[in-house]
Amino acid sequence: MRAFTFPGQGAQAVGMGRDLAEAYPAARAVFDEVDEALGEKLSAVIWEGPAETLTLTANAQPALMATSIAAMRALEAEGVGIGAASFVAGHSLGEYSALCAAGALGLADTARLLRIRGEAMQKAVPVGVGAMAALLGLDFATARAVAEEAAQGEVCQAANDNDPAQVVVSGHKAAVERAVEIAKSRGARRAVMLPVSAPFHCALMQPAGDRMAEALAGVSIAKPAVPVVANVRAEGVSDPETIRALLVEQITGSVRWRESVSWMAAQGVGELVEIGAGKALSGMARRIDKELGTAAVGTPDEVKAFAAGAKG
Repeated sequence: MRAFTFPGQGAQAVGMGRDLAEAYPAARAVFDEVDEALGEKLSAVIWEGPAETLTLTANAQPALMATSIAAMRALEAEGVGIGAASFVAGHSLGEYSALCAAGALGLADTARLLRIRGEAMQKAVPVGVGAMAALLGLDFATARAVAEEAAQGEVCQAANDNDPAQVVVSGHKAAVERAVEIAKSRGARRAVMLPVSAPFHCALMQPAGDRMAEALAGVSIAKPAVPVVANVRAEGVSDPETIRALLVEQITGSVRWRESVSWMAAQGVGELVEIGAGKALSGMARRIDKELGTAAVGTPDEVKAFAAGAKG
């Protein structure tokens, strides 16, 4: 069994997906449809930059989704569809890519939702008020205890449980800075502030959660072709109304990636295939479960190689 996984923010790079668009008309059509849905040439920013414009949350989120779906369409053109996976999962915004790939959300709707999501997350907290930090070398229980101790009446939460030795905390800047110092005293290998524009996946994001509840209320969600492993549940879901509710909860909830990967492995998944930009999820998967095979599909060569193996 295999699962298709879809990357989150941080995986973006200027030029991503251009070779797919040049090699596959179906991939090119994805970028054209996203441009049309947003009423602007996001593809030009993706392929030409500048990097600081692509990195803006409101651009990076639909851009990464477009690149993932372009890779998926390229795979389909080579004869490998969503039915080749038993589950799909995505890291944070990647969950939207997973839902789109599995047919639960239309492409244009997904692009517009991610533009709204990116803008809402950016606006939820004034710049400089919030922060995030990566705590490396601590297990989740210890990292969560560090966050709770650091809060001191402010918000400080374990936001991303990425793998057995990487937890990201999020909240008020001063509280996150305290968490970095506490983590070092608890034996963290490293504890570093992250260059992010807002404190994602914590209670400070509630205004963005409210905005997404409004946006999602007006969007049609179908039953996905295969179950989607939801970030906040760390298990497969297929009911459209459950998916809608969990996408709202995801804004303030933790990304339970380590548990999600372990859950898929427990269902019999032996290979995780990362669809789109970068290879960060493959690295996390190997640290979560050394028995898992991984593959990355983000270039025409990778598409052809994976398709040949999957069909063979």
